[in-house]
Amino acid sequence: MPSVTTIAARVLLLAVALWPAASLCAEDRPLRDIVDEQIRAAWEREKIAPAAPASDEEFLRRVYLDLVGVIPTYQEAKSFLDDAADDKQARLIDRLLADPRFARHQAEIWDLALFGRDPPGYGTDRREGLQAWLQKQFADNVAYDLWVKALLRAEGNTVDDGPAMYYVQYNHEPENATEAITQTFLGVQLQCARCHDHPFEPWKQAEFYGMAAFLARLDVVTVGKSGQLNKYAIGEKSTGDLLFSGSAKEQKPGKKGDPVRPKFLHGPELEEPPPPEGFKEVKFQDNQPPPVPQFSRKNALADWITSRDNPYFARAIANRLWAQFFGRGLVHPVDNMSESNKPSHPELLEAIAQSLVEQNFDLKWLMRELASSKTYQLSSAGRWSPGFSRSSGGEEPMPPWFERARVRPLSAEELADSWRAAVRYEAVVAASGKKPSGGRFAPLEGGYVLRFFGKPTTGVGDFQGGLQEHLYLNNGGLSSIMTSSKGSLHYALSSSEAPWEERVDELFLSVLSRRPSDEERTKFVEFLSTREGASERLQEAIWVLMTCSEFRFNH
Repeated sequence: MPSVTTIAARVLLLAVALWPAASLCAEDRPLRDIVDEQIRAAWEREKIAPAAPASDEEFLRRVYLDLVGVIPTYQEAKSFLDDAADDKQARLIDRLLADPRFARHQAEIWDLALFGRDPPGYGTDRREGLQAWLQKQFADNVAYDLWVKALLRAEGNTVDDGPAMYYVQYNHEPENATEAITQTFLGVQLQCARCHDHPFEPWKQAEFYGMAAFLARLDVVTVGKSGQLNKYAIGEKSTGDLLFSGSAKEQKPGKKGDPVRPKFLHGPELEEPPPPEGFKEVKFQDNQPPPVPQFSRKNALADWITSRDNPYFARAIANRLWAQFFGRGLVHPVDNMSESNKPSHPELLEAIAQSLVEQNFDLKWLMRELASSKTYQLSSAGRWSPGFSRSSGGEEPMPPWFERARVRPLSAEELADSWRAAVRYEAVVAASGKKPSGGRFAPLEGGYVLRFFGKPTTGVGDFQGGLQEHLYLNNGGLSSIMTSSKGSLHYALSSSEAPWEERVDELFLSVLSRRPSDEERTKFVEFLSTREGASERLQEAIWVLMTCSEFRFNH
């Protein structure tokens, strides 16, 4: 069998894909400078005036949400805003990348990318093992190519190890698994070629089934239990092929089709050794680890996908991470990097991909470079881009030329964590001496939070809020965390002897991560300084800020 490097080198796109980036990276400049240079050149070409730099308040809230998935605490916000040093943004980025909350937030982003909100397959709703494994990859800063390879090799079981759960959702569905893997890790949409040759792209139906053949021998095996959870492992047979019976219009009753050899996308067929003479396929047994196959097609695919010479792999993650921080990919959508869907900034995309390979797929390094760029640190206020229609009659939420920062709704997890941080709920629990609940959204009802705030967000900035969201904010479970007990924001403000002007500043910093305007301060002081119904008025003031549109979006 040729080496993975040899196989990838045969892919025609490799030289074309990496050539434009060479001149950009030759001077060994920081990637953040290349980002700003390329984005600025596009503004000049398109005659676009960029937004002003973000204020400290804008940057503070944005970078906290993007890196650790929660707004800053009162003390964190005050410390940053009171810091007069020129390098405070850089120091904050480094501090957040080292924060334990970073690993948890990035793991949740990838869990959603790999499974969605309603994953298929029995038992995939209980994937704590996979989620813990993902979090450890980010906590240990494991190189992206290494943890993706481990994910796709899927060794071990779903509870003690984790990665096997990825294939559980596609049990006996190699075609569905192929669609997901190529879109997520290669940025290629092959689903149209599942039924016929793609009419607009170079993908043939035979190529789709050539990729699916790598996964045709997989099976899910139950290997034990852990409490109420079944432990699943991925077994792989040594024989068996996917049958291809032609395009959908050629199907006839009883037509079985011909065996398909595994074939790398735009590359050669897989060369695999035949089973030894007299080999008999073993049957997988429950409660027993599945035996290792004579040759693993699955592992060969994992090795090829994650090869540093694979031109799709590095470009796909470069584009996906760019979209995570800027709202849309340099190729948009992120999973459609086709010949007919050109990058908005082709040289920049190649420069990022090449730099990421040179940095051994260090995602934390790339996040630092992106968040440190002047482009990322622009304000979200500004005019919409010429040449693009306004999707809803208002400002474009995902600026196609990145001339201002994106505006996006907070995810369900970000909202829950930020609500708790704003009212200091963890301090309330600590002061009570009670054991914290283990639920992800506790004490909020997770089902309601996910139903109303989990599905409208697509991950690239689209927003589809509606009546249910409005009703939850007015009548939902926020009262369960808006307590006046010791440790809470309400308790701190009501028991303080500071002037109400200072207490209103603390209220705004705690909830909105900014100090109030003069007009806001005057109105809130007037509302809160009366003794009549003081506790209820303070509770209402906190509730108003926690449910306002400014809190709902990242700005």
